[in-house]
Amino acid sequence: MLLDIFIPYWGDPALMRETVRSVLAQDSDAWRLTVVDDAYPSDEIERWIGGLGHPRITYRRKDTNEGITANYRTCVALASEPLMMMLGCDDRLLPNYVRAVLAAHERFPQAAIIQPGVEVIDEHGAVVSTLADSVKRQLARSRGRGYRLLGGESLATNLMLGDWLYWPALTFRTDRIKAFDFREGYPIIQDLALVMDMIFAGEQLLLTPDVAFQYRRHSASASSTKLLDGSRFAGERDYFALAAAQAAEVGWSRARRAARWRLTSRAHAGVLLPRAVARRDAAAVRALARHVFGA
Repeated sequence: MLLDIFIPYWGDPALMRETVRSVLAQDSDAWRLTVVDDAYPSDEIERWIGGLGHPRITYRRKDTNEGITANYRTCVALASEPLMMMLGCDDRLLPNYVRAVLAAHERFPQAAIIQPGVEVIDEHGAVVSTLADSVKRQLARSRGRGYRLLGGESLATNLMLGDWLYWPALTFRTDRIKAFDFREGYPIIQDLALVMDMIFAGEQLLLTPDVAFQYRRHSASASSTKLLDGSRFAGERDYFALAAAQAAEVGWSRARRAARWRLTSRAHAGVLLPRAVARRDAAAVRALARHVFGA
């Protein structure tokens, strides 16, 4: 069995090379890598990958930039192995990633989603700890330790209280992710929306004890740059309203309440509110205050 690794590429070529090298450094050869270039305005990565001449690496370039959601769809459509992942083009696999997720799938083949342990790194590749990631760790630990097969209202409620998943680190059963689609209108939170759609449909998620992934958190990311202007939180607010309605449809009252309260999302905006005040950014203050205190 091979793991289908996809990199939906648009970004810093230097970081992208780090990402590809992390795939090459795996202690298992049971992988195949496909780079889907979303018309990045440089052929540097195309030339570099061509120079590698690796038999298990394929490069595809789109004629026009279609955006991240469309590129995710392309990756899912191209997947043909039993398991697939969409690796961020600035993140890194630890050498045990492929071995760890394949072993996890063998033990728990019913799991549609596998979340291995994650380290957070900064722009320079140093392991760091941030407030957001400390909260994520605490929420994940509340689910227990060791291998944990999760699903149903309990998991939905927990993720609505706070999204502790790391999307680029997730491995999916290919047959299960192909049964769902990314929702339009949620460019920042479409990853959580897809996972929640799977959970509402009865799919299960496996947490593993293996630390196997390095997630890069830096100020240039799309999710970070949209924090202070309020656009990310507007999208989150719309999504949580949708999730509350989905929970009501399946009779999950605790998950519905958690989606309506969106406590961690409100707290995140509250942490940023003093920064917006200090910058005298009236529009950002209004947007953040609405998210913290609004219905």
